[in-house]
Amino acid sequence: MARRHKKELAAGHGEVDLPHALRAKMPGAATSLAWQYLSLASRPCTDPATGRQDLYHLHESAVQWAVHDAGRAAGLTRRATCQPLRRSSATHLLEASTDIQTIQTWLGQKDVRTTVAYTHIVDRGPLGVINPLDR
Repeated sequence: MARRHKKELAAGHGEVDLPHALRAKMPGAATSLAWQYLSLASRPCTDPATGRQDLYHLHESAVQWAVHDAGRAAGLTRRATCQPLRRSSATHLLEASTDIQTIQTWLGQKDVRTTVAYTHIVDRGPLGVINPLDR
């Protein structure tokens, strides 16, 4: 990633979009490796605010296709999607005693009732509650 970022900077790219206040507070952050996206898009696009051609984060459809292709390569008979990964992540968070509002925020869901639907997976009963002092 660092090598690619250096190439982008040399070509006049490699700057990420930052909120105006952050750009003013930390002028070098936009080109810093620490602020770059982990999953870069393969093609640059134009930033409407600046008119610059820069690489942005990977589009969600690229991730969806990657999961689909991995499922086919693994020989799955059902179509692989991102939804089971979301459910699995939510389940692990619940098993780790993460509160439902945090999971709701993490999943980007507007209504907590949607998030609560994930909780039917975790059924430990009253004896399944982990005392924080036991960790």
